[in-house]
Amino acid sequence: MPNIKSAKKRVLVTSVKNLQNKMAKTALRTDLKKFELALAEGDKAKAAEMYKKAVVALDKAAAAGLIHKNNASNKKSRLAVRLNALQ
Repeated sequence: MPNIKSAKKRVLVTSVKNLQNKMAKTALRTDLKKFELALAEGDKAKAAEMYKKAVVALDKAAAAGLIHKNNASNKKSRLAVRLNALQ
């Protein structure tokens, strides 16, 4: 446990940020799973709507530094290919 005041604060701030990052990543995975579910059901309209939400979530995660921008780009590309294959 740190003794210095600034080090104590860093521990608190780091733990709060860690929780925020976990929540954001979990929300991202949830959006991706909703898209996968819409694809599995074969619902084109719902899949297109979930695709838009997933793309926005991926862009936000990349902007926040949760995932690399190339990782987000690759995921968006793969999602688009799967959506187009459904249509």
